[in-house]
Amino acid sequence: MKSRKCTGLSAILLGAAILAAPAAAETEQTIKAFSAWQGRGQMFETGPDRATFVGSFTGMIFVESDKGPINAGFMTCPAIVDVNILDGTQQAKGRCTITAQDGARAYGEISCQGVHLVGCDGDFKFTAGTERFKGITGGGPVTIRSGLKDFAMGDGNIIQESAGGIIVWPKLIYRLP
Repeated sequence: MKSRKCTGLSAILLGAAILAAPAAAETEQTIKAFSAWQGRGQMFETGPDRATFVGSFTGMIFVESDKGPINAGFMTCPAIVDVNILDGTQQAKGRCTITAQDGARAYGEISCQGVHLVGCDGDFKFTAGTERFKGITGGGPVTIRSGLKDFAMGDGNIIQESAGGIIVWPKLIYRLP
């Protein structure tokens, strides 16, 4: 009985070593990921009918698997959101750092368009990486939903904002050399 346990453990360790070893050829994978995030920043009046949010959103990232969501790391995304106060349309862009459990980082750019308090749909693109993510490329569609509250801008007012929401990457493709 003891030898079976050792053999099983050896097989698991060998499998883990193979998965951790660098691939000889380029690796491409498509995943579904999401993050429940928290955001902080300031809303500035930037025109008679415009407001601009400058801040960041952070949260844990989960990747969907056969066994449910798996914690894949943590993201931080400084961003700027431009809102048309008359019709609620918005445009946003930012840069993100995704830090995996082992400390490796993947960097990306995010941009989207949508309607304030409804959401923002757009694109995410990997731009660089460190350690095991060095040379990462790829990207995919992204959907961001938030719980930002309505805001009222007075003459020259600056409003502190806190919000929460979700970001979903339904088909995130990444390639590693």
